[in-house]
Amino acid sequence: MSKPFVFEKPAGMRDTLPAFYQKNEDIKNRIKQEMESWGYQFIQTPTLEYHDTVGEASAILDQQLFKLLDMEGKTLVLRPDMTAPIARVVSSSMKHVAYPLRLAYSSPVFRAQQREGGRPAEFEQVGIELIGEGTASAEAEALALMSEVFKKSGIAAFTVAVGHIGFVQELLSDILGNDDRAGDLLRYLNEKNYVGYTSHVKKLPLSSIDTQRLLKLLDLRGGIEVLDEASSLNPNRRGQQTLQELKDLYHLLEDYDAAQNIVFDFTLFSHMSYYTGIVFEGYGAGIGAPIASGGRYDDLLSRFDRKAPAIGFAIRMDYFVEALGKKSDDTKRQCILYTNERRKEALKLARNKRSEGKRVVMQNLTGVKNIDEFSKRFDDVHYLIGTQQGEDFS
Repeated sequence: MSKPFVFEKPAGMRDTLPAFYQKNEDIKNRIKQEMESWGYQFIQTPTLEYHDTVGEASAILDQQLFKLLDMEGKTLVLRPDMTAPIARVVSSSMKHVAYPLRLAYSSPVFRAQQREGGRPAEFEQVGIELIGEGTASAEAEALALMSEVFKKSGIAAFTVAVGHIGFVQELLSDILGNDDRAGDLLRYLNEKNYVGYTSHVKKLPLSSIDTQRLLKLLDLRGGIEVLDEASSLNPNRRGQQTLQELKDLYHLLEDYDAAQNIVFDFTLFSHMSYYTGIVFEGYGAGIGAPIASGGRYDDLLSRFDRKAPAIGFAIRMDYFVEALGKKSDDTKRQCILYTNERRKEALKLARNKRSEGKRVVMQNLTGVKNIDEFSKRFDDVHYLIGTQQGEDFS
């Protein structure tokens, strides 16, 4: 194996340069402030966790886990998500804290990617977990908070797609009666491979009515009227109950003034195997991948011996910042370029501007070789380089 070049990074890792870093931090702080205003408390968990606990509970494919051994030979993983670590904390350090719990986080996660995939193996998530409440009110709160974060951050055009794993599983089970056959179709849905799904359905030994029921599933996307279309597929009793729960959820979101961006999508199926009920994804204009996603997971806490219903979502910061584009001007910087005899004047000007919330760089002229090139780094430059008090020239 050849030695990597000195400038080479591991596959999937990337550097964050100052402009993007600052913009990311500004937007992240805005998101955190909104989450805190809804009563969510931020916590932090270790970067390293045990494979046999958090690693197995995370629902991330084993081949996507970064693994290493500690001094005792136990297998560790770099945390692949934040939901499983928070479930561990709630069941241990916070086991005496009564439900419901509203927790939040802002942390990098790590998922190994195929070298040819070109996708990042480390990315930052900001999210919330509402633990200990299994009601539609909790679901509405999570969806409304996510929508409010989008609005407050400056993403005016967005869509939140909502599906229900339970409804899809009940429908497939009712038609196929076979977990293996249902699993094949669920895999196609998870991959958003609708051509493969259609082809597979047509090969199954089913009646024409059942074949059409399965194919009709792909058309169940839209507003609240889609719930009536889903009912026409004659789901079983549990499926009908699920549709009523979704209608109730929609009306709760209307109370939050958060229903206008909701689209129901029964093809939505997550690769996160711990989800048990509604799942949802948030999309920003011009971004092909979800900028946020979440769902209900009512069984995960039982793996850590403190069973409780729960729901949460995570915002993927790199996609979120991309969705904002150049709308945010919070990264603008000013520069005061000065000579020694005007240092005090420059210091006073810098203090005044910083007190106004401006980002100000002070730079002595003696440290600049090319003023024109240096000045291009800033949105505004104040030249205090004359010998007379108050004389500015470039």
